[in-house]
Amino acid sequence: MSSEPNTHDQRDDPNDHPDDLQDACDESQSSVEHRRIAESDDPKSAWRRWGPYVSGRQWGTVREDYSEDGDAWGYFPFDHAHLRAYRWGEDGLAGLCDVEGYLNVGVALWNGADDRLKERYFGLTNPQGNHGEDVKEYWWALEGTPTHSYASWLYRYPQAAYPYEALINHGRGLDEDEYELSDTGILADNRFFDVQVTHAKASPSDICIEISATNQGPDAAPLHLLPQVWFRNTWSWGLDDRRPSLALADGQQESVTLLADHHRLGRVVITPEGGAAGEPRVLFCENETNLATLYGESAVPADYTSYPKDSINRAVVHGQPDAANPHQHGTKMAFWWTFEEVAPGETVTIRLRLTEIDGRPDPSPTFDDVLTRRSAECEEFYAAVLPDDTSEEDALISRRAFAGLQWGKQLYLYDVARWLEGDPAQPPPPESRLQGRNHHWQHVKLSEVISMPDEWEYPWFATWDLAFHCVAIAHVDPWFAKWQLLLMCREWVMNPNGELAAYEWDFSDVNPPVHPWAAWQVYAIDGSRDRDFLQRVVLKMLLNFPWWVNRKDSEGSNIFEGGFLGMDNIGLFDRSDPLPDGQRLEQADATAWMGMFCLKMLRMAMELAREDSAWDEVATKFLVHFLAISEAMEDIGTKHVSLWDPQDEFFHDVLVDEHGEPHRMPAHSMVGLLPLAGVSLVPNWVAYELPDLTEFFDGWTRRRPELADALLHTNHRGYSLRTLSMVDKGQWMAIVRRMLDEGEFLSPYGLRSLSAAHRDGLEVTIEGQDLSLAYVPGESNSRMFGGNSNWRGPVWMPVNALLVDAVRTYGRSAGVGATIELPTGSGHQMPITEVADELQDRLVALFRPGPDGRRPSTPRDHPRGELWDAHPTFSEYFHGDTGAGLGASHQTGWTALVAHFICAPHGIRNR
Repeated sequence: MSSEPNTHDQRDDPNDHPDDLQDACDESQSSVEHRRIAESDDPKSAWRRWGPYVSGRQWGTVREDYSEDGDAWGYFPFDHAHLRAYRWGEDGLAGLCDVEGYLNVGVALWNGADDRLKERYFGLTNPQGNHGEDVKEYWWALEGTPTHSYASWLYRYPQAAYPYEALINHGRGLDEDEYELSDTGILADNRFFDVQVTHAKASPSDICIEISATNQGPDAAPLHLLPQVWFRNTWSWGLDDRRPSLALADGQQESVTLLADHHRLGRVVITPEGGAAGEPRVLFCENETNLATLYGESAVPADYTSYPKDSINRAVVHGQPDAANPHQHGTKMAFWWTFEEVAPGETVTIRLRLTEIDGRPDPSPTFDDVLTRRSAECEEFYAAVLPDDTSEEDALISRRAFAGLQWGKQLYLYDVARWLEGDPAQPPPPESRLQGRNHHWQHVKLSEVISMPDEWEYPWFATWDLAFHCVAIAHVDPWFAKWQLLLMCREWVMNPNGELAAYEWDFSDVNPPVHPWAAWQVYAIDGSRDRDFLQRVVLKMLLNFPWWVNRKDSEGSNIFEGGFLGMDNIGLFDRSDPLPDGQRLEQADATAWMGMFCLKMLRMAMELAREDSAWDEVATKFLVHFLAISEAMEDIGTKHVSLWDPQDEFFHDVLVDEHGEPHRMPAHSMVGLLPLAGVSLVPNWVAYELPDLTEFFDGWTRRRPELADALLHTNHRGYSLRTLSMVDKGQWMAIVRRMLDEGEFLSPYGLRSLSAAHRDGLEVTIEGQDLSLAYVPGESNSRMFGGNSNWRGPVWMPVNALLVDAVRTYGRSAGVGATIELPTGSGHQMPITEVADELQDRLVALFRPGPDGRRPSTPRDHPRGELWDAHPTFSEYFHGDTGAGLGASHQTGWTALVAHFICAPHGIRNR
């Protein structure tokens, strides 16, 4: 690594091309929505003040659990959701709320047959489902812009009584498919309404809401549309007794214009239109718990409301008109339209207009003008985001993915200290709570809009999921992507010891440290110009890195243990469970994650050092640690057994027993592929711009030539460009041969999480204990982690994204002419960068229609036909052989990486 200036043309350096993205970013500012984004660089800026921030599910969450035993599902079940006021948030269909969640608007439906209003999605709890929690509804995010200036959503509502009881698992086992709504036959002959909700902002404080319902069935059917407006209950907990109000404007009973008055939010007018004469009717009640129904009349105080949360449900569904407040005021209300017969193919439409009085524009544009204008601006925005040569189908896929990310933003409220202690006006929680879940995280006090993994199954942030979300989000809203990454590192989220919060079921669980990787991706996608963001991330990661070193490297050997690390059941045993005293698991993936952590910190520090020489020493620090980790992968200090198995030519976890004896876990899994992700290019300019780093590296290569040869790859063209890698050239070729073998990891739709070579099972005996695992391409056949996700065969988008990125980095380092065989054994050689493109294209192909019009990723239970095939579904993971969607069925979070692949078909340049 010479300190002399490089005399070669910098344009030939594959690592020095930030300008193409910079120019694209600058040019994209021409769209109206891009200009709004540029003016909205604060979480509470005007255009971000209102959005689809209402949760898809609030019941059954940790936040609402005040039980002694921590059974969140049992403490607040679905059957209580329409009866009990929530403490920490709200849920609803196509929900819209302000950024603090005070005022909420959502859709309620009734088909004349259901036993309750359809106000929220139904699904099974973890104990009820034969594969864990599972939502039993069909809906899609259709459109969404980052400032929520325009958004649309589609929900499929059955015309017959919803089969709640039939869907609950009664004896189905892990070896059987989940029983889904379509399996009941209720959707046969398209007997459902397609309900579409559209939000369009005339201004930040003036929002048009259109709700239309189309009868897709062969017969006429009744439908009740009841958009509801309600305040989050902030007054029942003994902390603030100020009560907001909903009432007809000016008290005029003949008018249906609603006035919402809130001490923090201000005054909001909501005006309905549409329907027959005399409609809509209005129903009012309080957003408070029905104590009598839940706990008996003796539990109801004398001054308690007679019109609790479920009063609208009782008035409409059970024909009890007196259930609603006859004085027509409260904290929850519904506009009620009745359509007695909707003909086959007919569409009925209603509208609401929500306007903050203090911000009402004068004059206001018409409703139709707003819808037309914002729809056109949405088209203009995505035309600027997507590459010019994007096919019509790929444009649809990416736009749906981006829409899912916009609808997946949810207001997340959680004050852990308050939650543990309980509220003054409520019964005190059991003392055991103070030492229960998350009690080491009492500094967490969140009231933020956060990108959630899934609207229903995971309606709480997960830090490693979020990192992947941000890579996709950066293509449309780089400010929000950066804010989300930084939020996880702020002092009211990150633990004082430097640990990042995992997810609300256990903030202390250990997730892979992908924050630096995501931050670098976001930085590059945004044009490689926001050094303030880069500096803030690096400073926060300087706090997180020592936590890993101090807590997850128990022997000080630079081999890391981690535990769970996100890949639920990938091991031969549950890696989250404590091992017997004296045993430890030295993990190839934990060590690989830390090697990647070091390299991304090194790369970011090098970037910062170009303008501030103090960062040169930070870069040197992470280079030193990376080299130590890489060396330890070869000789871990435990009887000198390497994580690399030279006979098997693969990386494995090593279990060290109480006698210090090592035992390899000989599975071919994603664990052994992840060391490939520990790779980074060192740009030419480092040699003459960063003297401290250069001096150290030159000295190290002289002292350790054997390791330098293994860890340092040189571009064959002779440039000074170098590649730092956790694996040497021989290991790289051996691993990649397995990875690109269709009999092992390579599937038609990406890389499997477990080699298909284990179809017949793998059995190992360690310390007298028989352990086994087998390739399971679909739903899990193990109850490990509840059985709702499976890393023993399916394709997972996030780790695929890391490996695609790694292969592309190797390819750029190797240069033109370097090839590998794809697929292994085919004899077909392909340039390495094109192999990365091919892997990425296979992942996109999950969502493209096949010859029969059906997308491979379509879940098993989706009926065939145009009404279903038109909609790509973004599942949690995908069948290792067929590509069918599995797990959470609305995980547009990390699965939205498909939009990243479409927007950057050959990756990002500034690596």
